[in-house]
Amino acid sequence: MIGKIKPKILKYYLHGSHAFNHTERVYNLAVRIAESEKDVDIKVVKLAALLHDVARFKETKESKICHAEEGSKMAKEILTEEGYDKEIINHVCDCISTHRYSKQLTPKSKEAAILQDADRLDVLGAITIGRIFGSGLMKGRPMYDPNIPPAKEYPSEEGGKTSMNHFKEKILKITLGSFNTTLAKEIAKERYQYVMDFVDRFEKEWRGEL
Repeated sequence: MIGKIKPKILKYYLHGSHAFNHTERVYNLAVRIAESEKDVDIKVVKLAALLHDVARFKETKESKICHAEEGSKMAKEILTEEGYDKEIINHVCDCISTHRYSKQLTPKSKEAAILQDADRLDVLGAITIGRIFGSGLMKGRPMYDPNIPPAKEYPSEEGGKTSMNHFKEKILKITLGSFNTTLAKEIAKERYQYVMDFVDRFEKEWRGEL
């Protein structure tokens, strides 16, 4: 499955926080969660995870485009070319169209719920710390400025002015209640605490308290 589709989609992935390595991590997490659940179509989960960010490059170029909605269309074309039956294609496309965190959509199937969980888990933990600061560096965004308060809502024009604010504006709002499956909640609990501890220590070190 991966061997046939991966070469066809790699051209769509850019460097940065949503490079193909993000897709690989989401894929591995999705499979792991799926194996912990009952009555899951593992093929749908794998295909949805593999293709969930295939249209991210379009959103990067044009902010009005929703990569989840556009990705479901691209996935339909790719899977049709690969000869998958209509039922599987529609199911995969539904998973992709509802995975995006900022849309806050309710998944219509267990497979869609698993994709949501896997994608959100990759926004928590050690790797996301590196992703945020790496992205901030490319955008010329300061690491931290205590005089710039975090925005109340995400996304917004007031948000994303510092890398540290991004943690409070988005990352730390992805609480356990944001997840659907038991295993995802268990993984999220540890990852969330890790990020929260990092933010707390960073600010204390900045103030010279540690």
